[in-house]
Amino acid sequence: MSDDLLALFRKTGALLDGHFILRSGLHSRQYFQCAILLQHTDIAAQVCGQLASELRKFDCDTVISPAIGGIIVGQEVGRALAKRHIFVEKEEGKLVLRRGFQISPNEKFIVVEDVVTRGGRVQETIDIVRAHGGTVSAVGVIVDRSGDKKPDFSCPFVSLIEMNVETFPTDKLPPDLAEIPAVKPGSR
Repeated sequence: MSDDLLALFRKTGALLDGHFILRSGLHSRQYFQCAILLQHTDIAAQVCGQLASELRKFDCDTVISPAIGGIIVGQEVGRALAKRHIFVEKEEGKLVLRRGFQISPNEKFIVVEDVVTRGGRVQETIDIVRAHGGTVSAVGVIVDRSGDKKPDFSCPFVSLIEMNVETFPTDKLPPDLAEIPAVKPGSR
């Protein structure tokens, strides 16, 4: 599936090449713009359905995702698993549970996201679930671009694509990348 999915990213224009600043603050030559891929509802159903198939073996009452990138993924995975979907969103720079969404004690969650590099938003989401008395059975993402620096979420971590995409801190950019104007295409 990963080769086919990577081809689908390229075909839809969702795998971008250039100079990008990731949400983590790192710089990269490649960017997965999942919104471009998932704007096609048939593709969203197909890709997220595949992710749901990989996550089906984990006990879950509810699917939760961080906004904005994870909302479509969460909705589609929730639909495929026939589970409720809720999301957390930014408020004053931090993710919070809003809109009247509730987490019950001992409620079991699967956390889903579109792309993970360091896993910061996923970890924030896990922390929110646990702070409300819920448990996290697994994490599922479309693209894991963490390479050999896999995040440890203290639960199973499933992805449809694993890529070791080079990333660079601002003060250690290769000369060729430093010559290209940086773009920050994702959610802020």
